[in-house]
Amino acid sequence: MAPSRDRRPGFSRRAQYGLFVTWVLGIAGALVGAALLALSLFNPTGFAAVRSGVAEVTVPVSAAMAWVARGVVAVPQAIGGWIDVHGENERLRARVQRSAGALMAGRAAMLENARLRRLVAFRERDATVVAVTRIVSTSSSSTRRYGLLNAGRWQGVEEGQPVRGPEGLIGRVLEAGPGTARVLLLTDPESVVPVRRLRDGRAALAAGRGDGLVDIRTIDTADGKFRAGDVYVTTGVGGIYTPGVPVAQGLAAGTDSAPARPFARPDSLDVAMVSRQYFAPPPPAPAAAPTPAPVPAPAPTRAP
Repeated sequence: MAPSRDRRPGFSRRAQYGLFVTWVLGIAGALVGAALLALSLFNPTGFAAVRSGVAEVTVPVSAAMAWVARGVVAVPQAIGGWIDVHGENERLRARVQRSAGALMAGRAAMLENARLRRLVAFRERDATVVAVTRIVSTSSSSTRRYGLLNAGRWQGVEEGQPVRGPEGLIGRVLEAGPGTARVLLLTDPESVVPVRRLRDGRAALAAGRGDGLVDIRTIDTADGKFRAGDVYVTTGVGGIYTPGVPVAQGLAAGTDSAPARPFARPDSLDVAMVSRQYFAPPPPAPAAAPTPAPVPAPAPTRAP
């Protein structure tokens, strides 16, 4: 069925008013456009003034509408950015967790390499080393502190020989078997090592406490003021221990005694060096007194 050519809106007054207003606005817009076109052709200066005035009125409205549009557009962008950042953070955390194991392994390898370099350097410059062996176990559950080496008399280890690590003194061999040796650790209550203080050379004794630390005790009362941070090394007095081996560092101040922490920790070491016992060189023999030269006798004089 062909559509009717009658385009009247029917009997609805709202539709009729709407159509009327549309025609009025269209005609008014056409008239305004024609007037502006004529103005721009015959009076450009006036048209520029009208255009500037219209711009002054419409710019704030356009700016407000643009701000609202940007805000509306920014909402999904912000949501998408938050989702992207959250996902990126999760990926970075996962990457950090995956690389944490490799980082820890790398740091452990660096520490092990540094320790082995110190050990090799000491082994090369110390000709008194008998054996470089491993500490199989140490006693840490009782007050007695012993260590067990997997080297004995077959490797040249004997009783009384000092044992040290790259950081400092560990103790001395207490018993030596064919393939193992028992070490009296520096921290054992029966261990006493002559030491001297580096800052002034004052002599003292490092006695084990049985709790992983040692007590630095005075020998005389000339200067018994211990300080935290004082470093103590072996003196070589009495033999056994080579002079100059690091022993411990003071933890607190004291008058007659002070606690100190050994540099070498057997519970964290797996390599130790056994050296020959130190014997102080004998004092030099006194030089013989020079024999006085004979004095020549005076020549006899003749009588006149």
